[in-house]
Amino acid sequence: MSILKGLKILDFSTLLPGPYATMMFADMGAEVIRVESQARVDLIRVMPPFDKDGLSAAHGYLNRSKRSLTLNLKHEASVEIIKTLVAEYDIVIEQFRPGVMERLGLDYESLKKVNPKLIYCSLTGYGQTGPYRSRPGHDNNYLSVAGVMDYSRRKGEAPTTMGIQIADIAGGSLHSVIGILAAVVHREKTEEGQYIDISMTDAAFSLNAVYGSGYLAGGIEPQPEEMQLNGGTFYDFYETKDGRYFSVGSIEPPFKKILCEALGKSELFGIGMSEKAADQEMFKKEIKAVFLTKNYEEWLAVFDGDLEGCVEPVLTFAEACDHPQLQARGMIVDVPKVNGASQKQMATPIKFSSAKPIYQHVGTAIGENTTDILVGQGFSIHQIREWKEQGVFK
Repeated sequence: MSILKGLKILDFSTLLPGPYATMMFADMGAEVIRVESQARVDLIRVMPPFDKDGLSAAHGYLNRSKRSLTLNLKHEASVEIIKTLVAEYDIVIEQFRPGVMERLGLDYESLKKVNPKLIYCSLTGYGQTGPYRSRPGHDNNYLSVAGVMDYSRRKGEAPTTMGIQIADIAGGSLHSVIGILAAVVHREKTEEGQYIDISMTDAAFSLNAVYGSGYLAGGIEPQPEEMQLNGGTFYDFYETKDGRYFSVGSIEPPFKKILCEALGKSELFGIGMSEKAADQEMFKKEIKAVFLTKNYEEWLAVFDGDLEGCVEPVLTFAEACDHPQLQARGMIVDVPKVNGASQKQMATPIKFSSAKPIYQHVGTAIGENTTDILVGQGFSIHQIREWKEQGVFK
């Protein structure tokens, strides 16, 4: 049995944050319909890299197990179709700028009149209120405004562009899922719906858990490479003789002792335990010098799987795919494609004891399920043909 069977979601989102959130719901068994426009195609559909069939791999991943309905939301008939769907698909997630859904007649207050139990989540960069509410932005902008990027860099150097989208996913996607599920629990207890306002900037700001709290409570503002976890101590990345890197996180004394022994520098343990800034600087300098004496493969042999020193190699993504831990956890799965083939994708990371994830198919062609969805809602083929002629699906 799927863990979220019975949840039905209308997804008006695009690009990454909203689709990642609804992918999580679909993986757990919820029914998700993506409401899309043929006139304003989601850019993720045409974003490289592409799979063997020339389709966006990211789209195939983010939109797996979802059905696609195309509607021209500016058309009056489209609004009526949505209102019909909301009677059954009583969770909505949208990612437009504030005010857009209201102008279309599809905002929470309008749809709540159709279904008072509606749960409606608006996911935006800056939220529904405040001077930045209508300001455009992307992941690096939200992280910058949230105070994350300034101290997440090397001293005297520019901030580094992240390989993954932290504000989008950890900020937007995950907080949307949490908010919606909390609202579902609330609805089961009270029969009440809920409006949820998720700001990716708010969420990224709240992720300053260690050093943001230190500034607010103690007035200590985090600086680049001066804090325990941002390069101010030996907790860092170290280059090998052949230009690869290892991560060292041996903070606790037992792990630090193992690190020193593995490096052949047991005598460093004492200075490593010192809280003096000069001693910490010397300890880090010594570690850096030792790592440069061996190549990557040699250090792999030293820090093998049995050595519990909190030291791990910095893997390429290809190497991560072959890592025995991720393999053992089943983190790569084969997802069916419409043509009968399959595509390898990353699995959901959530494991339940009594339910398995649902991987029905990779992301579909735009509007592929429009007719089936509408017929399922009781609309006739004749009516659907008329709407098509009127441009309702463009």
